[in-house]
Amino acid sequence: MCLAIPGKILKIKGDVAEIDFNGIRKDVNIAMVDVEIGDFVMVHAGFAIEKMDREWVRDIQGYLGKK
Repeated sequence: MCLAIPGKILKIKGDVAEIDFNGIRKDVNIAMVDVEIGDFVMVHAGFAIEKMDREWVRDIQGYLGKK
């Protein structure tokens, strides 16, 4: 089973975005999704695989005990 986690896009440079995962920032390839700064994406293995709805992000963060 694979685990993908949501993160918020902070900066974009080409096909790479700096994404915040509750205080941990990572560079992620965003070539497979159409996104902009402030969007949330689901990330797996260094790639953004899906743009996420903000309500869904809040639900997931609630399950994980994050605000």
